[in-house]
Amino acid sequence: MYRLKRVVITRPISQSEELAESLTAAGFEAILFPVIEIQGEADKHALDQALNQLHQYDWVIFTSVNGVRLFFDRLQERNLPFPVTGSTPLKVAAIGPKTAQAIQQRGVSVDWVPPEYVAEAILPGLGDLNGKWVLLPRAKIARQALPVAIQKAGGIVHEIALYQTRLAKVDQKSLAVFSQGVDWITFTSPSTVHHFIEVLEGHQIDPFHLVGNPKIACIGPITAQAARAAGFHVDLVAKQYTTLGLVKALLDYSRQEG
Repeated sequence: MYRLKRVVITRPISQSEELAESLTAAGFEAILFPVIEIQGEADKHALDQALNQLHQYDWVIFTSVNGVRLFFDRLQERNLPFPVTGSTPLKVAAIGPKTAQAIQQRGVSVDWVPPEYVAEAILPGLGDLNGKWVLLPRAKIARQALPVAIQKAGGIVHEIALYQTRLAKVDQKSLAVFSQGVDWITFTSPSTVHHFIEVLEGHQIDPFHLVGNPKIACIGPITAQAARAAGFHVDLVAKQYTTLGLVKALLDYSRQEG
């Protein structure tokens, strides 16, 4: 009897719907197992200071949908305008089409989206950064490649912590899927890798030796690097670093398997 390939989704529940629907439409069985939750920073002093002086920035760079949501929600709470009008208009950059779409849904145009959806790829589209102010609202703990690159280019970067990821609570019913066996585990960020390990080990389950010997699929090279560093063998990395790109990669892999 044919059985659908079972694919575990580890990203936050609030961001899993599209991936789950796409997997189901592609003929997989999507299993929601969120290992992280997004928690907005309670202290908004640094964010408010940045919002008060938005007119001084040349660029604002958004690296995630979560960052867009929290930034614009606070802007709306304080009844402040965006974009800021002035002698030099504030330009907006976004990493990835989903982030860009979230910005555009707020009525703001996006000036630059790099062709490769990683932080390092965004720098070429920013132009001459010497002496320019760059606002970087993002996760509390994030890779330093982008701010370091901006500084090396002569830019003045202001990082603002908007949110942090925390370990999600899981119940025994959710954990039971790993005793039944799954075919794939998907990771969409380094945080999902680290928290997946922490969640399973916290329940005395070895994440590296699971029933069914599931394969590992990652949304992009940064996540794959984190997974390998953690001890996983990565079987698949999406060529397009989006959830749809991940589904396509899984589908292509399954077809090659026959």
